[in-house]
Amino acid sequence: MLNGMSKILTGDLLKILCDMGHGDEIIIADANFPADSIATRLYRLPGLDVSTVLEAIKPIFPVDVKYSEKPAAVMDMTDSDKASGMQPPQTWGDFEGILKTEYPELVMAKLERYEFYERAKKAYAVIQTGEERIYGNLLLVKGVVL
Repeated sequence: MLNGMSKILTGDLLKILCDMGHGDEIIIADANFPADSIATRLYRLPGLDVSTVLEAIKPIFPVDVKYSEKPAAVMDMTDSDKASGMQPPQTWGDFEGILKTEYPELVMAKLERYEFYERAKKAYAVIQTGEERIYGNLLLVKGVVL
């Protein structure tokens, strides 16, 4: 335990976040994400949702809003979901709201499903949560600590 640090941030998770370099990407994924077949490094937090994990890492994880064209991205809805009239998922607004408290200039990007998977294969790590809401996947690019 550390003062002022969320209990979610275990030593193993802190090591992952600390070992990442500028420009490295991390995925915070929902429970349906194919993490075992995609992740180079996989860390599981099955009892938590993505928003809770994001709130915990936000104070210590610099998002690359200065140098990255897409410092944060969600998995876009499929064409069939859009055609059926599905509304944008609540998760997107939740993630953007959390990030904008620290980075008001941030614009959340949307990546097509398979493009998101390809980025996840190259990501430094995947944190798989127990998030059950649809489209509950988030990609973050690590920035620099100034």
